[in-house]
Amino acid sequence: MPRKLVTATALALIAFTGAAAAQTAASPFATRKIDGTDNVYLFRYQGHQSMFIVTPKGVIATDPIGRYRPEAVTAYLAEIKKLTNQPVKYLIYSHAHFDHIAGGKPFKDQGAIVIAHKNAKTHFEWAKKQGALLDSVVMPDQVVDRKKTISLGGTTLELIYVGRNHSDSSLVMRLPKEKLIFVVDFIPIEALQFRDMPDNISPVEYEDSIKKVIALDWDRMLPGHPNAGGRLGTKKDAQDHLNYLQELSAEVKKVAPAKCTDAAMKEIKLPKYEKWGNYEQWLPGNIQRYCYWWTQSY
Repeated sequence: MPRKLVTATALALIAFTGAAAAQTAASPFATRKIDGTDNVYLFRYQGHQSMFIVTPKGVIATDPIGRYRPEAVTAYLAEIKKLTNQPVKYLIYSHAHFDHIAGGKPFKDQGAIVIAHKNAKTHFEWAKKQGALLDSVVMPDQVVDRKKTISLGGTTLELIYVGRNHSDSSLVMRLPKEKLIFVVDFIPIEALQFRDMPDNISPVEYEDSIKKVIALDWDRMLPGHPNAGGRLGTKKDAQDHLNYLQELSAEVKKVAPAKCTDAAMKEIKLPKYEKWGNYEQWLPGNIQRYCYWWTQSY
């Protein structure tokens, strides 16, 4: 069991840019319909976002984003209610980190079937035994191994596991007709990975999972956190992020082990990415993570 499980919610926080922060300060929440779709929406509460889909037979919702803030869940469900009288039929967790998936009880009270990757349920069961599971985290009713398809009211949604990355339980949610995917935390748009990245998952596995996402058939990516301008991601954004990780890995490999970790963290710079979100703040931690990989193989 990962030693950082209990604090995984903190690791899940991908900071957003100053522009997005100013937006959330002015308006705690907002819902927008995704251009070019009939029924796909993105709900934002402060620095978190969730996708939901309205169909004639009910709603497919994702991440409650209600950790320590039940008002976020109340706002989320109220926004859905403005669009339909149909209940939420499915609630899908993007991954196991509490900042995204806490707050599911009001969805469950509507009769929603809660779905997560099987590793997420394992984490929750372990945390419950340790007394570390938040009361607002609802256990999944169903789990996904590699892939699961949900069909509701004419909408098809695929839940795809592409391997370990930001967590070992991340699901890519793909709408094949709309060519949209919802990806939370592990492919930030023009931003660096959180600090030292997950220490229980190898960077190579992380890179491979992004390659698998790029290989899927999609055009636009809905992120789990807002970015400057609130834009959606593209395959180029996913490829750019993979390029960043690979280029950083190559730079660290050049100086390892002689300069790992302290000197490398101070000296390595990637000017190509200096305008990305959190560059100054988190580049040293990203370097440290690759130092561990190239000097200790973990």
